[in-house]
Amino acid sequence: MFEIDITYKDGQPVDKLTCTSATCELGKARTGLVRLRGWKVAPTHARLEQSLAGLFVEDVSRGYEVRVNDKPVSRHGPLSPEDTIAIGGYLIRVRSLAQPLSEDTPEAVLAPDTPEINNDSHLAYMEWSQFIQAELFRALDLRRMNLDSMGPEEVRLILAELIDGLVEQVVGRLPASINTDVLRKIVLDEAVGLGPLEDLLADKSVSEIMVNAHDDIYVERSGRLEKTPINFSSNAAVLSTIERIISPLGRRIDESSPMVDARLKDGSRVNAIIPPLALRGPCLTIRKFSEKKLTTDDLLKYGSINEPMVEFLRTAVEQRMNIVVSGGTGSGKTTLLNILSNFIPLEERVVTVEDAAELKLVQPHVVSLEARPANMEGKGQVTIRDLVRNCLRMRPDRIVVGECRGGEALDMLQAMNTGHDGSLTTGHANTPRDMLRRLEVMVLMAGMDLPVQAIREQIASAVQIIVQQTRFGDGSRRITSITEITGMEQSTILLNEIFNYQQQGFDEHGRIKGYYHATGQVPEFYEELSKRGIGVNMEIFRSVARHV
Repeated sequence: MFEIDITYKDGQPVDKLTCTSATCELGKARTGLVRLRGWKVAPTHARLEQSLAGLFVEDVSRGYEVRVNDKPVSRHGPLSPEDTIAIGGYLIRVRSLAQPLSEDTPEAVLAPDTPEINNDSHLAYMEWSQFIQAELFRALDLRRMNLDSMGPEEVRLILAELIDGLVEQVVGRLPASINTDVLRKIVLDEAVGLGPLEDLLADKSVSEIMVNAHDDIYVERSGRLEKTPINFSSNAAVLSTIERIISPLGRRIDESSPMVDARLKDGSRVNAIIPPLALRGPCLTIRKFSEKKLTTDDLLKYGSINEPMVEFLRTAVEQRMNIVVSGGTGSGKTTLLNILSNFIPLEERVVTVEDAAELKLVQPHVVSLEARPANMEGKGQVTIRDLVRNCLRMRPDRIVVGECRGGEALDMLQAMNTGHDGSLTTGHANTPRDMLRRLEVMVLMAGMDLPVQAIREQIASAVQIIVQQTRFGDGSRRITSITEITGMEQSTILLNEIFNYQQQGFDEHGRIKGYYHATGQVPEFYEELSKRGIGVNMEIFRSVARHV
């Protein structure tokens, strides 16, 4: 709340008003609290704003002029009661009513016009960081510094020095609840890092970060979603963070291309979408990359699989079975694909194809390919399908496609049927049968006028194993089915379930209870391996319940 005193330039009083909100607009328009007249006054000429840093005036006139103490300004503050704002033929003075100030109070020790923060300093940090951020950009503009020509470390060093100086200027006005070191870190992270997300990225318990709006951020911990108290200072800060992520990758995001997939340096997967598609402001989702490379031992420890299933999948990969990992969003398909790739013999040449590179294979002979979106002219796009077709000319022993979601499924099936056995991919589906239907639809998306019967025959001959991954309500992720494709009967693809997961309710902590079960069915390729004299363990298919 602040008081506005308006006079003509000759000193004749005009009006005295009290603004009870944080902002107040001045101009000709009837919508503003302060209505001024004259041909030198714009409909909305200036905006007065009260923040934790004090009172500020901003020129929003678009062509007119705002002067403070007879100097033209675009934004000025914090304002003292003695500062004079000139708009047209008017002189304006403002004074905070939250904490009256005497005329003999030195400016260096003026307390900011701060509302009560009720022992929670989060809002204070956000307000002050926003203020210092604005001053930082103004200082960079005055210095005419070209940060694009500098390295990251040099930029960080220069900005850190500038931020230290700006914080020192306002240290006398900071609330007691604010730690200056924390404030410096917040401003620096937002200027050169990923802002408030830096701490979340460093938190090893966080597996996913979801920014719904600048002041609405959720994370996933142990499979459960929770809201964080962390905020960006504005939607502009979120957009700046997105651009900072995608620029080094040669990707762009704007109104003409408002969606983008990217990755961080550590391999974390990033999706961003901005207005006009995102109505609340820029939206950012980060699937964190685990520093620790998971193995089957980890899956066993977490109860995501059992030992007979591990032995079966190892044999299937080593014996060059074509495998599709099926599951919903966030079910752990890519993680499982990474683990399955560990079973590929080290001497084989592997080519990976992805939209945004996530796979981290242990083999020494790996070629990683990544799709590319179109440039600003709409040219230069390289799709997953283009890369799959190209990798057939690269003499691969194995082809690993991060995810099939369109016409590339046809090329993948053709590769599986033409000597590239042992290929791996993932797809979105809730059951193995649904995965087959999805493959049919994706093949049709390739634009080929193929009969459904021909497509099904292609799928039945190309894919041998479907591994179903499921994410449960308690956050746990488990392999719920391993199914073999055994051929076709008339127009139906035949499935033979080898293993499944039987749920038995919940324990006292709300966690899923259940066991892994071998159906008793022996996969056809195991029988063929046995006939060829290759030693395989048939005991893993005995129909015995194995509790987890």
